Amino acid sequence: MTTGIPSFSYHIPTAIEFGWGALSRLPAIARDLGGSRALVVGDPGVARAGIVDRVVATLTEAGIPAAAFTEVESDPDVSSVEAGTRLAKAQGCDLVVGVGGGSALDTAKAVGLMLTNPGTIRDYVGIGKVKAAGAPVVAIPTTAGTGSELTIWSVLSDKANKVKISVGSVLNCPRVALLDPALTVSLPPAFTAATGMDALTHALESYVNTATQPISEAMSEQAMTLIARSLRVGVSQGGNAQARGDLLLASTIAAMAFNSTRLGLVHAFAMPLGARFHIPHGLVNAILLPAVMRFNLPGNLPKYARIAEIFGERVAHLSLREAAERSVTAIEQLKTDIGITAKLGDFGLTEADFDSVATEAMQSGNVPVNPRQPTLEDMKSLLRAEL
Repeated sequence: MTTGIPSFSYHIPTAIEFGWGALSRLPAIARDLGGSRALVVGDPGVARAGIVDRVVATLTEAGIPAAAFTEVESDPDVSSVEAGTRLAKAQGCDLVVGVGGGSALDTAKAVGLMLTNPGTIRDYVGIGKVKAAGAPVVAIPTTAGTGSELTIWSVLSDKANKVKISVGSVLNCPRVALLDPALTVSLPPAFTAATGMDALTHALESYVNTATQPISEAMSEQAMTLIARSLRVGVSQGGNAQARGDLLLASTIAAMAFNSTRLGLVHAFAMPLGARFHIPHGLVNAILLPAVMRFNLPGNLPKYARIAEIFGERVAHLSLREAAERSVTAIEQLKTDIGITAKLGDFGLTEADFDSVATEAMQSGNVPVNPRQPTLEDMKSLLRAEL
């Protein structure tokens, strides 16, 4: 007997702790996880802002020794994972605390895996290859975009081969996502804009793709509602508490959606463009999202019409196609309002690169679930539209 709802699976092994000042809960969380000595993983920017020192102090003052590893670069290389793992083992760490944006959190998760699994992180590229649970990881995001605090993925760079690699496993999920909006207040407007568009792309691509299901749909709608309400305010008024809380929650909730559905063409492009042209992930998503939406419209008109409504477009008296088209208009206006004007050509992409970039993007696991299946020429046209 069929119910009309396709079969699906949904699982999230990460506990979520949210609240202003939630960092103070870290020692109790660490003890609950059996942690006796922690490695705090961050990037140089988070270290300069004093946040890594705050995290270390929060632990040490509670009687939990902590060492800091802050050599995490943007688009972290596998060498960062190896260096962090060596330090953690040398210090006898049995807990990893990641603090920062996606680069720091992805590195922290990978270090946790390598504390209990043999070989190198390259051995686990792909999905489902990790055999043993890693050391427990607590993820503390300081940006509101990647959702890495609870996803199955660690996205890393193999800079020697000029490619990005992904390690995906439910065993790669942090044990706890500690969400403290106060840690995001110092994020500059441009970073708030780009990371907010990253979270939006996560929610939107999950929402319209062919792997969507009722639980993920509800989360995508909630994430987009929070972003529609607060991204403009968060960019314009960095200290606005409501906006900061909304955006951090939106990022996490969007990740809860796409963790079980994957994404679409925007993220298929993000891997080769990020690896080869060093375009920040959130920014490449923001650049490509309207063009990809326009291409995808025929594949899911009702969902795009709903997106238009979420972003405040009046669609009651429009045809379904006209209502769906308003979703693209709404996102283009959002980009304008938050000051995102970059194009792919600003980072050195030329038409001569289209074939190789499009070919690599077509190999992404995000392409099969996209609401409209592209040809290689379609992919080149999408790059051309945002050159």
